[in-house]
Amino acid sequence: MIGVTRLGLVGYGVGGRLFHAPFIQAAESVELVGVVTRNPARRAEAAADLPGVPAYDTLADLIDAGVDAVTVTTPPATRRALVLEAVSRGVHVVADKPFAPDAAGAQELVDAARDAGVKLAVYQNRRWDADLRTAADLLASGRIGTPWRVHLRMDQDDLSTLERGPTAGLLRDLGAHVVDQMIWLLGPVRAVTAHLDVLDFPEGPTDAAFVVDLQHESGARSYVEASKANHADGKELRIYGSSGSYRATPGDVQFEAIMAGRRPADEGDAWGFDAEERWGVLSTDAGQERIPSSAGRYQDYYTQFGAACRGEGPLPVTGEEGARTVAVLDAARESHATGRTVVLG
Repeated sequence: MIGVTRLGLVGYGVGGRLFHAPFIQAAESVELVGVVTRNPARRAEAAADLPGVPAYDTLADLIDAGVDAVTVTTPPATRRALVLEAVSRGVHVVADKPFAPDAAGAQELVDAARDAGVKLAVYQNRRWDADLRTAADLLASGRIGTPWRVHLRMDQDDLSTLERGPTAGLLRDLGAHVVDQMIWLLGPVRAVTAHLDVLDFPEGPTDAAFVVDLQHESGARSYVEASKANHADGKELRIYGSSGSYRATPGDVQFEAIMAGRRPADEGDAWGFDAEERWGVLSTDAGQERIPSSAGRYQDYYTQFGAACRGEGPLPVTGEEGARTVAVLDAARESHATGRTVVLG
């Protein structure tokens, strides 16, 4: 009989409530057994959202009650200490992104988990976006041929959600997702060129938009860009290959569904498909063809993580993969500061 992984959620802000809890509940053989938050309003939200799931004041209290793993989705300033505490108690961990402020900090967490003999995963859930899964399936079909270039834009008209300060910013936040997506799609990065648009806030200078040029070891190139400062909103994905091209302007399917009050546990296999009017177009010698959306399912991340905790398969995103993504973000910041392309070692 397949076992069940008992998982606790540390933090119940917007991320914990909307981007973790619903997908933990929809995952196979994973049980959400507790939430850590001391905030009275968030405790009330958790009680309403998650009937029967107890709330705890501290991570230690949650671990003492009995868990196999925890997801740490508190603000970045508190995340490192909580990940290290869970690891030291022999508990498997999902660390939300940004995984760490820099590559050295990421490696510290990877080393701590290895030394403790526990599994450390990074919540790069956007590998399970519908548009990225559609692109991956299309590339695997060979119909585009060898991929030459991929362009990905993800703008969000919501400056209020920008994490501010010189160690925060959009590159560390949304940039961690789009860079990870391109590494997953095209392979490791060997060189980075970047430009950041920086705004001054009371918390300090903060990048609020970026464009990053990634040269992959495969020979392919990707260009990722995003903004929260330009009153622009929407996604665009373009792929150019030796046999054709693909262009899509997809929706942020799962985010839109969650914000509309829908939940993956209620919709089963119908969850996560982009609307037909937003399907992308493949152009080849044979003409143009609209490509149906593949499914985007963040819950599959947690199904795979739970299985890995039980020794039944690999992690969905390893700590080492998370550290490599952070190293690319470090290189992007260095490129912006120096005006040069940075080659990764």
